[in-house]
Amino acid sequence: MLALVAVLTLFATRELAQLLWIALLAVAGLPALLAPQHRIIAPLSRVAEVVVLGLAASHVAAVALVGGSIHGLGASAVLPYLAVPVTVTALRRRFREGAGLLAVAAATLLVSGALTEVDGARQITQPGYLAVCAQWLILAVLGLYAARTLHRVMQARGEGKPQPYAEATRLLTQLRTVARQLPGATLDPGGISEHLLEELRNVATSHRAAVLSASGGGRLVVLAQVGVDRVDWETTLDADSAIADAWASQQPQTAARSQARSHPGGDVSALIVPLVAGVRTVGLVVLEADAAHAYPSPVVSRVTALTGPAALRLEAALLFDEVRSLATNEERQRLAREIHDGVAQELVMVGYGIDNALATVHDDAEETAESLRTLRAEVTRVITELRLSLFELRSEVDRHGGLAAAIAEYARTVGASGGLRVHLSLDESTARLPAATEAELLRIAQEAVTNARKHAGASNLWVTCEVDPPYAQIEVSDDGQGIADQRPDGRYGLAIMAERAERIRGRLEIRPRRPSGTTVAVVLGTSPRRDNVRGSAGAEGE
Repeated sequence: MLALVAVLTLFATRELAQLLWIALLAVAGLPALLAPQHRIIAPLSRVAEVVVLGLAASHVAAVALVGGSIHGLGASAVLPYLAVPVTVTALRRRFREGAGLLAVAAATLLVSGALTEVDGARQITQPGYLAVCAQWLILAVLGLYAARTLHRVMQARGEGKPQPYAEATRLLTQLRTVARQLPGATLDPGGISEHLLEELRNVATSHRAAVLSASGGGRLVVLAQVGVDRVDWETTLDADSAIADAWASQQPQTAARSQARSHPGGDVSALIVPLVAGVRTVGLVVLEADAAHAYPSPVVSRVTALTGPAALRLEAALLFDEVRSLATNEERQRLAREIHDGVAQELVMVGYGIDNALATVHDDAEETAESLRTLRAEVTRVITELRLSLFELRSEVDRHGGLAAAIAEYARTVGASGGLRVHLSLDESTARLPAATEAELLRIAQEAVTNARKHAGASNLWVTCEVDPPYAQIEVSDDGQGIADQRPDGRYGLAIMAERAERIRGRLEIRPRRPSGTTVAVVLGTSPRRDNVRGSAGAEGE
């Protein structure tokens, strides 16, 4: 464009000295060329370009008129360069900056025309000058408007059309990469929530804080919380609370009362900020301070500046957690079907064959009969193990029954098959833990019960389940042999339980029980409200 403008300027003025304006345009546009992403240098360079362009257009037009050229030809020779800075802003989707550049160019052309004299008259009063300037300005405005409209149309089409296979492949590749890194905090909703609360502590005062997310039945679950004491947060969305208002309105809410179900009273300030990803609310951040008016507008602005990006991270973590849970459940069901239709059926047929052989054995073949009886007993044992494995694979935490009911059902079934007397102590609140956390706790309890039945040689089994989100404690005790005497495969089960507990940020505790046996406990969070019931199993056994 500089070369074209230089040729047109020489044609209009026939003076090499006028190429100085072209050199000034090059100097003015050089910073934007060298630093196109700079937030200050690039815009200032483009402003300098349009200012130099306005001065050059007025001066070249005056020289061309004095030299006998058609009036306005000089301005037409330089003004095509106006497309350069305007096109750059359109390509970078800075349409407001482009409109500002056009305003600066128009003002420069008017002021320069008013200050330049030609044959004793002001340049702006000469016929044709304003018409030529207006023509190029209107063309630039139309080009900028067309670019903005095209951008909106392409954006709308991109949102409405399905993603191409290339995009799907890219997303699946990223998903595979992330999946290989698990377990970890990369896409862990609890880890992301804890990190968000740590960030918020630096910008807002809070004595209690929590991140809540939706679960089934119109309730919220606590993903993470900080504070001195555990808080029984309001988790229903149909209650008259600031939490329900923030969820429904997708706007931050402040309140002068606590959002906990029970609070001792006093001055309290609460701030509830929804975590909105797109048009969907994925969670809430609740901050509380034991002081009045602790969350003015500047504090709310700082908090929302952090929760905005965190909402997208939390949504991705929740979606990935849901996908992983669905895939895991489907795989468990597939394995259960394969075991039931394959190995289990074949073993049943073997058992029938042994029964037939026993029926045909004569009295003088007592030794053969005894061997067959032993084999039959072994086959019966294997079938029982397979059926219990099928039951374990298919066991899930029912959304309405809860974690305690699922653990109790499994303990009763396994205890009955192993000849164990099962003692249950269940204490579960109406609030629910996240679905992924409940699933991991159920698997830990199943492994502990299975180890007690298979390796402990116990007569009694004590199962304690206490759930009061975000706190939970599951404890399984037996009166069998100590853990030091158990088989190696039992220790392998303990390693699996430790991995599961670490995945949900819980603590796995394994300790001997007095006078005999082993206690396996998994604890999630802390419970300052009441003492743990670890000694209850020992008291019942004694």
